[in-house]
Amino acid sequence: MLPATYRTLLRTPGATAFFSSATAGRVGMAMTSLGLVWLVHGRTGSYAVAGLVTGAFAVAEALAGPQLGRLIDRFGQTRVLPPVLLAHAVAVAALLALVAGGSPVWLMTATGAVAGATIPQLGALSAARWSALLRGGRTTELPAAFALESLANGLAYLAGPVVISAVGASGHPAIGSALAAVLVVAGGLAFAVQRRTAPSAASEARDRRLANRSLLRPGFAVLVGINLAIGVFFGAMQVSVTALAVEHGAPAAAAPLYAASSCGGLLTGWLYGLRRRRAAPRAQLALATSALAGACLPLLMADSLPGAGVAIALTGTMISPILVVATVLTESAVHRHALTQAFTWLNSASAAGSAAAAAASGRAVDAVGAHGGFAIASAATATMMVLGLAGWRALRVRGEPVVGDRGGRPRRERQPEAGGATEP
Repeated sequence: MLPATYRTLLRTPGATAFFSSATAGRVGMAMTSLGLVWLVHGRTGSYAVAGLVTGAFAVAEALAGPQLGRLIDRFGQTRVLPPVLLAHAVAVAALLALVAGGSPVWLMTATGAVAGATIPQLGALSAARWSALLRGGRTTELPAAFALESLANGLAYLAGPVVISAVGASGHPAIGSALAAVLVVAGGLAFAVQRRTAPSAASEARDRRLANRSLLRPGFAVLVGINLAIGVFFGAMQVSVTALAVEHGAPAAAAPLYAASSCGGLLTGWLYGLRRRRAAPRAQLALATSALAGACLPLLMADSLPGAGVAIALTGTMISPILVVATVLTESAVHRHALTQAFTWLNSASAAGSAAAAAASGRAVDAVGAHGGFAIASAATATMMVLGLAGWRALRVRGEPVVGDRGGRPRRERQPEAGGATEP
């Protein structure tokens, strides 16, 4: 049984339908990238070629995602999603045919880039729907809604790689890639046809102008920086945990270490959404990033797998609250007609940080061992903490008291309407 907080959210008219369809699509998204590795390597026998195609997919997804978000904010989810999903289905089908036919590497890479550029960020679209659905008297439920989104993302990225690896290992990698595309397209179309819960489009030029300007606000820049650092942390940890397990002669221990971190994050994300907190979101962010930075320090000195496992599990518990609070702060900082684009920018920043950190951590591990990679992860968490503290003023949300009014009484600064931002 779901706790009452989450049951109440999902009983909101239309909520269960769009949330479940987006979740199905997210499982397909979690399968796609790894599925390309299995697909291309299974045909070519080269991890270099598989990495090239998968890298092109990831880069195109990160670059095109915010632009797709901008189109969706302007024209609406129900108008933009169907043609984008059709283009993605065609791109994946073409890639399957090219790989099966032994086509040139450059052609497979270009097609992989098209597939990445046309995959919609269903998590961002679902978060934007929660913001629209709870606007008004239910904005206090947004943290719980975003915690539910974080839980769905975490479960998708736990289940997706397991499924695609099982299918790939069975000797039929093409089936895995096709299944991933079916989940993305079917989930996305089921999501798109639900017009009742879709956010309104930015039909007026003034709304579009205000929406674009809100993306340049200092508070949003801080949040993008924090998500970039989170990506660096993830990329460095993936390399470093594997290297640590290999150094101790137990490469199979890497999987349980990853699982401990992921399960810890799922648990804290679940628990976070069950209570309403009196502390301001920016205070929660500063506390969570500071705790993550502190939890990462023991990894610099860990010399045993059990000790490292405890530290890795602790760092994992901090990630979900940071992601949820960052989403809440983004919803408050950005105009409601730029929310999809804003959420997608956060995802792209995290992806870019992860890609860069994977390469840098590999060099550090080769030079000084696993602790070199953990040093990069620790630096990323310290950067998050500094951004959370330095951006204290910029991250103030709607209705939060501002000390310093006449007579020593707290005052409240003028704030925009829920889910939106006005001109300063």
